Amino acid sequence: MDLGLKDKIIIVTGGAKGIGAAISAVLAAEGAFPVIIGRNEADNLQHLAHIEQAGGKGWQVVAELTDPEACQQAVNAVAAKFGRIDGLVNNAGINDGVGLGSGSYSAFMQSLHRNLVHYYLVAHHALPYLKKSKGPIVNISSKTAETGQGNTSAYAAANGGRNGLTREWAVELLPFSIRVNAIVVAESWTPLYESWINTFDNKEEKLAGILAGIPLEKRMTTPEEIANMAAFLLSSRSSHTTGQLIHVDGGYVHLDRAL
Repeated sequence: MDLGLKDKIIIVTGGAKGIGAAISAVLAAEGAFPVIIGRNEADNLQHLAHIEQAGGKGWQVVAELTDPEACQQAVNAVAAKFGRIDGLVNNAGINDGVGLGSGSYSAFMQSLHRNLVHYYLVAHHALPYLKKSKGPIVNISSKTAETGQGNTSAYAAANGGRNGLTREWAVELLPFSIRVNAIVVAESWTPLYESWINTFDNKEEKLAGILAGIPLEKRMTTPEEIANMAAFLLSSRSSHTTGQLIHVDGGYVHLDRAL
């Protein structure tokens, strides 16, 4: 199926690693022009090299997204380079373990900036260009907002915010034919997930328990499976889909895990 993404300029925050890297790669394979926004230039360039080796194209902007001014400067750089923005994937973030008992006010607020505030800021600054292109927005979210996890209050709150902004923006942007959807991720193997598993003394047993609780095929969702959904939601093939929280999770959230 041709998704009609050829030469589309699509921002992907955190697009050099994990799920973001998969999204950038899938978009490039579909003929789009992903623009990675991330804090580490070496990581950005390394992933762009991977994309180019596979026959795709892309660009990158170095920005620390917890800095509001950097968010604006990054979007301005993309607009100055290409003159347009055809879509946005808000993806950057980290499950940083700021809990109710283990955290603090400053850590909680820092986590919200790391995981939620830049979703608003990048979309806010990209909006004039998205209005011109009727460019869709895809927010990457997490099941923690719905299921809880324990000891991650700030991350759960941020993802609740991501889900809320998805529905709010879908309403606000109806007059401009801008579609806004979220992909809710549960268990997906990424470098950050691996780092988390490695914090357990019984990491093999912990991982086996997690896999046993995923209804479909008792395996994790691959980053590529999430990326495929993102590409679909960014394309005209999903032209009447907006305001949706789509769970790409093998049934983890909504099916009985006793299965």
